[in-house]
Amino acid sequence: MPGELLRFATAGSVDDGKSTLIGRLLYDSKSLFIDQLAAVEQVSRDRGDDYTDLALLTDGLRAEREQGITIDVAYRYFATPRRKFIIADTPGHIQYTRNMVTGASTADVALILLDARRGITEQSRRHAFLATLLGVPHLVVCVNKMDLVDFSEARFNELRDEFEEFATRLRVRDMTFIPISALLGDNVVTRSDNTPWYDGSPLLSHLERLHVASDRNFIDVRFPVQYVVRPQSFDVIDYRGYAGTIASGVLKPGDRVLALPSGLESTIATIDTADGPVAEAFPPMAVTITLTDDIDLGRGDMLCRPHNVPKVVQDIDAQLCWMDETASFAAGRKYAIKHTTRWARVLVKALEYRVDVNTLHRDEQATELSLNEIGRVQLRSTQPLFVDPYVENRQTGSFILVDEGTNRTVAAGMIGRLAAGF
Repeated sequence: MPGELLRFATAGSVDDGKSTLIGRLLYDSKSLFIDQLAAVEQVSRDRGDDYTDLALLTDGLRAEREQGITIDVAYRYFATPRRKFIIADTPGHIQYTRNMVTGASTADVALILLDARRGITEQSRRHAFLATLLGVPHLVVCVNKMDLVDFSEARFNELRDEFEEFATRLRVRDMTFIPISALLGDNVVTRSDNTPWYDGSPLLSHLERLHVASDRNFIDVRFPVQYVVRPQSFDVIDYRGYAGTIASGVLKPGDRVLALPSGLESTIATIDTADGPVAEAFPPMAVTITLTDDIDLGRGDMLCRPHNVPKVVQDIDAQLCWMDETASFAAGRKYAIKHTTRWARVLVKALEYRVDVNTLHRDEQATELSLNEIGRVQLRSTQPLFVDPYVENRQTGSFILVDEGTNRTVAAGMIGRLAAGF
């Protein structure tokens, strides 16, 4: 059976070959059904191509197929004997940056593609910055289309050095460079004879062996309550369970827990899943927990350890990616906020600065954020939220803003420093 799940997102500029790379991974790893391949071959012939365009395996929307671009986040699933994978193929166009944020927000790995001929572009830098801002633990920089530069070692080294210089200004935990040709399959699934100077693993082998378990937070117990289970049955008497997805930490029956915001303590009696009771639970398991005490606990509340609690805050300092094309973000405006399972309202106190993602310059004179722009903001919530810094916990350190008038999700936020006294 395949091992643990790995989520990865592709990123880069338009026409860097992201969709072709994913198609090549699926094709060379024999993860395609016969009818899928036949459909792609037929569309390729209809377009007049003299080869099978593997990018069509992920460019699922008709508009994408007609234009040969990706404008939505396409998800694909496949497995090898070593591991299961979920791929998010994200758009390269600047106007779809918000889609890239969506695709990378849950990723363990970001694949940043560079065209060996064009080199590092504005979108390459933008997506690398976003991937590190979103806390993606591992970056794999794939220098693609090496066949178009005669598999030049000098060109590969030039791009690697240039990208490494840019990455010194980012918070990069792990970065690997691989020379590939997605169209021809060099160093994608198998090693290429065209790059004898490259002594690393092909892309799929690298992804299969990448250790991601240590990237997850198994220390800080955080269990946001999604739903209170009260069966309406004469066969079940006085049952009260708390259902939700474990955000971080490990829970076992017998553990002492603290309920927020009430501050009451209790002990875990049982932990149930769809497959029955378990002896321990960890992220991202969906479970129902029962307690030995009947305490007031509902949707939006949180269970944690008595001596390891998140910050209870109403003032929020965060990095924000603005996603709405119909309105801008500015001080004084009000939105609904969803943080884990808890809803509240927030007032925008201040926009501290807007980030130029190409130069990483901070524009402290900016007064608003427009579509796809990123900035540091100060918010004030009407209710206490139970948060951790995003760099420590991606689940309890993130939130979304919703326009209550249109019910549109307008922003994604990552919580930064937590001031003393909050």
